Amino acid sequence: MNPEPPHPLTVRVGGWLFKRRTWLPQPIILAIVLIPASRMPAALMAAGVLLVVLGEFIRLWGVSHIGVIARTRSDRLGPLVSTGPFALVRNPLYLGNLAIWAGFAISANLLWLVPVIVVLVGLEYHAIVRWEETLLESRLGESYRDYMRRVPRWVPAFAKASARQAPAFAAATAGRPAATETTTRSTFSLRETLFSERGTLIAIAAGYGLLFLKAQVSP
Repeated sequence: MNPEPPHPLTVRVGGWLFKRRTWLPQPIILAIVLIPASRMPAALMAAGVLLVVLGEFIRLWGVSHIGVIARTRSDRLGPLVSTGPFALVRNPLYLGNLAIWAGFAISANLLWLVPVIVVLVGLEYHAIVRWEETLLESRLGESYRDYMRRVPRWVPAFAKASARQAPAFAAATAGRPAATETTTRSTFSLRETLFSERGTLIAIAAGYGLLFLKAQVSP
């Protein structure tokens, strides 16, 4: 099946969102921290924490294969990656982000916010991904179109992963598009991965710190 042609408006919106994706989640942060909620049951808190841990595990797995290029805010391309989670799905880091946001909403006992996050953040990421795919296709050509045909955009294809032992090229979109030269290393060390991911890890710790303070002042 041929990749779906991008809609020009979606691509333009995606490019605009890509450059501003750092501050776009701020309303979600404010909602989680400021909206009152009853004290959360321990089981609900545990479920939220587990979802956040799962999301961060997916991010760490992905970053261990793409390195610091995951943090770029430009359209610079990094090494081509076809290993790890990028062999299963084209945008694992965005999926990890979505799990983290949903996990925080559950931890805050704001269950009604979970579908709101999934829809709003999902639409944002979808537009960004369409822009990234257009950029990658224009620079990589048929090799990237072939990758799009074989690896799903959002739903991991675990059953088919073993059949995709690459020449496939995974876009390092976490989003960063990948580069035009082949990477010379398959993974980064744990130290390098944690250093690259330090911003997200600090944000998660700070988020739970704020939720703890919120619980202390809640009636």
